[in-house]
Amino acid sequence: MSTRTLLLTLFAAGAATFAAQTVMAAGEDTSEPPKKTKTTTQCTDGKVWDAKRNACVNAKKSDLGDDILFNAARELAYAGQYENAIKVLGAVKDQKSARVLNYLGYSNRKAGRMELGMQYYKRALQADENYILARSYMGQALIEQGHVEEARVQLVEIRDRGGENTWAYRALLQSLGGVRQY
Repeated sequence: MSTRTLLLTLFAAGAATFAAQTVMAAGEDTSEPPKKTKTTTQCTDGKVWDAKRNACVNAKKSDLGDDILFNAARELAYAGQYENAIKVLGAVKDQKSARVLNYLGYSNRKAGRMELGMQYYKRALQADENYILARSYMGQALIEQGHVEEARVQLVEIRDRGGENTWAYRALLQSLGGVRQY
């Protein structure tokens, strides 16, 4: 393999890695709320639907993987079942992941514990400063607290991290009244 071919191959691999990291940094950046499952329609008190057992199971005592637990918690949060979402997030093994910390922030904020929610958003961004969904939710929380300029800073951060065409950006922009002032 020639040096030039090797360099082009390495460059292409690096670009692909960067693109994958950018997509992953967006997190669960979708305008689509999670689809309702039996977790939100039948399970209560921090339990989640286990398709293998065909029953609601205690999230903490289950052998369900982190992705299944996280998606169940996200579903619960979107359904307004914030306390149940927090319980399920507590069962996820990777408690330091940005996505878990972000949804702990979201659920606590929506449950009326704004300061605790903000602490979780900050921890999510410490875990991954490019996690733009945490920036969007934090910006929305800042608006709720009357800190509009700080929310605009988060909007610019999302844009500068390549997230201008994402749901995270659009949601925060809409919360700011749809006006870009940067």
